[in-house]
Amino acid sequence: MTTSEERQSLKNWYVIHTYSGYENKVKANLERRIHSMNMQDKIFRVLVPMEDEVEFKDGKRKITPKKVFPGYVLVEMVMDDESWYVVRNTSGVTGFVGSPGGGEKPLPLQDKEVKTILKQMGIETPRLKVDFAKGDRVKVTSGPFFDFTGIVDEVQPEKEKVRALISIFGRETPVELEFYQIEKV
Repeated sequence: MTTSEERQSLKNWYVIHTYSGYENKVKANLERRIHSMNMQDKIFRVLVPMEDEVEFKDGKRKITPKKVFPGYVLVEMVMDDESWYVVRNTSGVTGFVGSPGGGEKPLPLQDKEVKTILKQMGIETPRLKVDFAKGDRVKVTSGPFFDFTGIVDEVQPEKEKVRALISIFGRETPVELEFYQIEKV
């Protein structure tokens, strides 16, 4: 018997295929089955990937949620015979994506793919590793100040920017730069 902690480390994201337009119904059906069949320790989250679409109609800004992948639902689960059976036999599910022969267990999504989708949905924002500190010497690698060097004066992790003092025409000039535009010297 595996512990709750071990199960958490075995969980992966899988994509299930549904009839287009039935994604939310499949999500509701699956969540009901998870509860009624006591599978909360093996099937954790069921998501219909959505994003807000902004449109201007009659001079007004309107935000409408839109399905990113019509006909698909994401499921975070520990893949074993029991959980696979529960998901596969949920009303509206036509199968798993990435299942080699249809009857075989599917391949999970890669972490990078999951992070991209969750970030797009605004669910999980990857933590940014800030490698710059005030006083660091940096070289500009792209943009209008390419090849200039400077000293970091302020780090703004929430904006993914730094303010650096760059010598332009013999004068220290504060310049705002994106993290991707600089590297430590």
